Amino acid sequence: MRGRAVFFVAHAGYEAAWQSMSLGLTAAAMGDDVVFVFAFEALKSLARGSFGKALNDRETKEVTRAEGLGAPQPARMLEDARSLGARAIACDTTVKLCGLLASDLTERAVLDDVMGLPQIWKLTEGARVLNF
Repeated sequence: MRGRAVFFVAHAGYEAAWQSMSLGLTAAAMGDDVVFVFAFEALKSLARGSFGKALNDRETKEVTRAEGLGAPQPARMLEDARSLGARAIACDTTVKLCGLLASDLTERAVLDDVMGLPQIWKLTEGARVLNF
């Protein structure tokens, strides 16, 4: 039976990005319907192309260890999850609060959709919901 997982991702650093994307990719690979809801720093960094980059010395060391292990970077895991059907979305109000344009984010395929909070709330019905 196919389940649904909704990942609310607001933090842009390596740790939160790696954890959310690795779990999301795993869920998508196991056949679950996966939705990543990006907000604030995560959304802004996704728009800039810097999502999941190290934010401090500790995360820089973790990135180096991950590279040594051959672990994929968060942006790559997001790309892979989306190729399996996962969706990347954001709330229309949050997009505006971040000073971004919904049309730009969807045209550049940064996001699959920008929708209202009531629609996002409906996505959580019966889903596993995780916050990062």
